[in-house]
Amino acid sequence: MGSNPPRGTNPAKTRVKKIVFVTGTDTGAGKTVLTAMLLAFLRRGGCEALAMKPFCSGPRGDARLLHGLQRDRATLDDVNPFYFDKPLAPAAAAGRGRPGVSLRAAAGKIRLLAGRCEVLVVEGVGGLMAPLGEDYTVRDLIRRLNCRTIVVCRNRLGVINHVLLTAEALQHAGMEEFTVAMMGVGKPDISAASNPRMIRRMLPGRGVFCLPYLGFGASTAGGVKKNVKYLKKMLARLIGDDIVSAFFRKRTGLGNKVC
Repeated sequence: MGSNPPRGTNPAKTRVKKIVFVTGTDTGAGKTVLTAMLLAFLRRGGCEALAMKPFCSGPRGDARLLHGLQRDRATLDDVNPFYFDKPLAPAAAAGRGRPGVSLRAAAGKIRLLAGRCEVLVVEGVGGLMAPLGEDYTVRDLIRRLNCRTIVVCRNRLGVINHVLLTAEALQHAGMEEFTVAMMGVGKPDISAASNPRMIRRMLPGRGVFCLPYLGFGASTAGGVKKNVKYLKKMLARLIGDDIVSAFFRKRTGLGNKVC
C-alpha cells in the first residue's frame, strides 16, 4: 500500500526530488564553497533545499558553514552525522579507536535528510576514491545513492589529468551523469586559459563550467550570499534545468557563459 506524501507537499515536486553530490579531484578543490552556494541559490529561489557533509575529519568549519545557512531546518548533527576529530580519511580516523561507518549507514543518513526537503546537496570528503569505510569509497557512496554528481577542481596546472582520472573512475563504475566545475584561483598560471577547452575536448558532451576566483571571504556565510547573486545563472546551470524549472517560484534567464 502506497503512503501519502507529507502534508503540504506537492506530489509533483516529490516525484522529481533530487540528490546532488559534490565531489572533488582532491582535498581543497572548493567543494564546500560550491556546496554552500548551491544551497543558498536554491533556497533563495524558493526551493526547500538542504545540504550536508556526512563525513568530516579534523576542523568542523565546513559543516558549520553549511549549518549556518540552514540552521532553521537542520541541526549540526543533521548536516554532519559522522565526525572524526583527526584530519585523516574517515576510514583511517575510524580505525583509531572509533567505530567505522558502514555504507548502508552512510546512505541511510543521507536519504533520511533527503526525505525532509525537495533537493539535497551532499558534499563529499577529499577526492572520489577517498576511503570512507573498510570496504567502500566516496565513489561507492555516490553509486549507492544513484544521484547526479558535480566534480569540483581548481583551474591550475595538472587539473586536466586530475579531472580525466576522476571522470574515468566515475564512468568505469557506470556513472555518466556528472558535470565539471572549475574553480578560479587567485593567481592563475598560464594553463588556466586552455585547461577548460582541453577538458571539454577530451570529455565531449560533458558540461564544463568555470567559476571566477571568489576571494578570501568566499567561505563565509556573507561571502556565499554575495557570490550567489553574482553567479546565479552559473549555479542554475550547474544544479540542472530540471530542478530549477520544477522548484523555483520564478524562473529567470538561465543563459550561462562557459569558459
